[in-house]
Amino acid sequence: MARIYKICPRGLWREAEAAGRFAGAPIDRQDGFIHLSTAAQVAETAARHFAGQDDLLLIAVDPEALGAALRYEPSRGGDLFPHLYGPLSLDAVTSVDALPLGADGRHVFPAGLLPA
Repeated sequence: MARIYKICPRGLWREAEAAGRFAGAPIDRQDGFIHLSTAAQVAETAARHFAGQDDLLLIAVDPEALGAALRYEPSRGGDLFPHLYGPLSLDAVTSVDALPLGADGRHVFPAGLLPA
């Protein structure tokens, strides 16, 4: 199954690494689940919710490792987004990459993640 993604401020992710799990960003805790995106959704998520923000990380997650706590639910325009009801175990994380801002002010994703 394809990876899913969490965009996270570096400092918040470092706290998760120290704790051994990610309990969510403030918006996640407010909404009662951790917001995630598919590869097809993550660039729009970055543009909508993280525009102009630097020092972010792109966390890749193996959805099969999340079990029944992962649900795909309708959100923007009826698209099904992955939502995790519970903490994100670091064991489910497959990679952590910097998500810098490019010269055009948009986030620069790791090579091969987004369609050309």
